[in-house]
Amino acid sequence: MAMAMAIQGRKMRIYGVMIMLLSCFAFRICSSSDAIFYESFEDSFEGRWIVSEKDDYNGVWKLSKSEGHDDHGLLVSEKARKYAIVKELDQNLALKDKTIALQFEVRLQNGLECGGAYLKYLRPQDAGWKAKEFDNESPYSIMFGPDKCGSTNKLHFILKHKNPKNGEYVEHHLKNPPSVPSDKLTHVYTALLTPDNELRILVDGEEKKKANFLSPEDFEPPLIPAKTIPDPNDKKPEDWDEREKIPDSDAVKPDDWDEDAPMEIVDEEAVKPEGWLDDEPEEINDPEAAKPEDWDDEEDGEWEAPKIDNPKCEAAPGCGEWKRPLKKNPAYKGKWHAPLIDNPNYKGIWKPQDIPNPDFFEIEKPDFEPIAAIGIEIWTMQDGILFDNILITGDEKVAESYRQSAWKPKFEVEKEKQKAEEAAAGLSDGLSDFQKKIFDILYKIADLPFLSSYHPKIIDLIEKGEKQPNFTIGILVSILVVILTVLFRILFGGKKQPVVSNSETSIGAPESSNSQVSGKEKEDEDEKGVDADAAPPRRRPTRRED
Repeated sequence: MAMAMAIQGRKMRIYGVMIMLLSCFAFRICSSSDAIFYESFEDSFEGRWIVSEKDDYNGVWKLSKSEGHDDHGLLVSEKARKYAIVKELDQNLALKDKTIALQFEVRLQNGLECGGAYLKYLRPQDAGWKAKEFDNESPYSIMFGPDKCGSTNKLHFILKHKNPKNGEYVEHHLKNPPSVPSDKLTHVYTALLTPDNELRILVDGEEKKKANFLSPEDFEPPLIPAKTIPDPNDKKPEDWDEREKIPDSDAVKPDDWDEDAPMEIVDEEAVKPEGWLDDEPEEINDPEAAKPEDWDDEEDGEWEAPKIDNPKCEAAPGCGEWKRPLKKNPAYKGKWHAPLIDNPNYKGIWKPQDIPNPDFFEIEKPDFEPIAAIGIEIWTMQDGILFDNILITGDEKVAESYRQSAWKPKFEVEKEKQKAEEAAAGLSDGLSDFQKKIFDILYKIADLPFLSSYHPKIIDLIEKGEKQPNFTIGILVSILVVILTVLFRILFGGKKQPVVSNSETSIGAPESSNSQVSGKEKEDEDEKGVDADAAPPRRRPTRRED
């Protein structure tokens, strides 16, 4: 074991040298490439990045080394805090008619149970806006990055797009986004926007999601609104009958129908089983129980020994007084109801008439707002979140070169350290690698569109399996059951949902930026869960608990 650890130590030192060499190489790339924006956080961020002075944002940002590296990053240093910091670009960046790569690294050094770790790419703000006033109300063009809390576990991508008809900005959320890696390693997230309306999401350089900005299947709500909408002024006529079946008014209850007959009656043909112990109770006092020394009869009441199952009844068919069992009453019919017949006045389920959508428009390309600043505005229950190597470039190959030079060497060192720790804990490398492959496949399965409704449950199962590797087979079986259940419902249909007319419903507004930090819901619940009144002391029991 000692030799294995020594070998691992030499490997890590070699990787450390590689990082230093590649970091120098990366610096030369930074100074000579066509990167539009790059932040490595190797120097102090003070004066270049502006920390919000709003009262709610009291989380302290720090420049810190990534654990096990000499590489620095921007650190979320405290738990259960709101954080906001922004960097204004030298000039606005247009996103139209060009390829743009948005990329950054995040290391969740203490994991992520509830909170966000995403970036906001802000559009030009209103006149008079100041960077120190940055908060969750500051308008953005794109929001991208990890967010996890409760049932939420996704790599957010949200586009705020302006409707040219009414001038309103609408948040369009990527459907079925990838999940957030659950380990504590450094990961690099890339969003590629191309001139042909394509969006590609990469995690560690591997494509996890491809979408089209104009496809109604890829964004919710779709960028292009529906041509028609239900008329909000159309009302259901008072005489509209939606009942498909009605009771037969001519039906008469049969004369022999007894509504008072009981459902069950005593079985008069039943015979007491041979060997039944009539004189033995089902329970007896526990002969080994003793009255507690501190029991006070005046305060606690008369002490009674706890009951246990009568051992004499175990071999017998039964104990105590025998009674004839009940059986189903053949004369039972229950309450009489008139049979249903087709409703001659049935007109179907009412719905309002469709009218042309006044906000409908058609476009060949999204009208992206330019990027004027990059901000991090999050609420999180976790500390130890480290942001690094924030990049904007117009060349996909440049983004790849940064991944290879700035991210990959760190990631390899962290993986080697993780393997060494697993080996020291007695885990088999072969088994560990096999399980990781299995879990990687499961994460891909969880991202399948037809499982979107069950995505949080599947992710929860996978994460529990990663923490308890001995249950890998059980996790696989559980997820297989979920998949088969969904397929069964798709093939054979499910329970019909009631149809509600538009006059009784309201169209929900798109999810606002205020709700993006799923951890905020957790914060509110915690505040409500604090009881100002202390709970009264528990009184000692006065009777034996049966």
